[in-house]
Amino acid sequence: RRGPQHHHRAQTRLNPRDTMSQSTVIANGHEVTAALPCSLENFLTAQGLFPRSVVVELNGEAVSPSEFPQRQLNAGDRLEIVKIVAGG
Repeated sequence: RRGPQHHHRAQTRLNPRDTMSQSTVIANGHEVTAALPCSLENFLTAQGLFPRSVVVELNGEAVSPSEFPQRQLNAGDRLEIVKIVAGG
């Protein structure tokens, strides 16, 4: 029983040493809440997108899929995400 209570407190208590917090980014013109900072790859995965199936522009700059794991998102960042559709 101690486990669930402790888990609940950890989610609601503010700790100045925590580096991640719930913040928003703008994705395709909509505010999206995310645990920031995080990698672009983790953000895409959390949105249910396969990183290799999208083209991403971050703050007006095209980002290569090979950069997704290293590129960090921060609160207020603006993303344009386009799904790649194969076929004809």
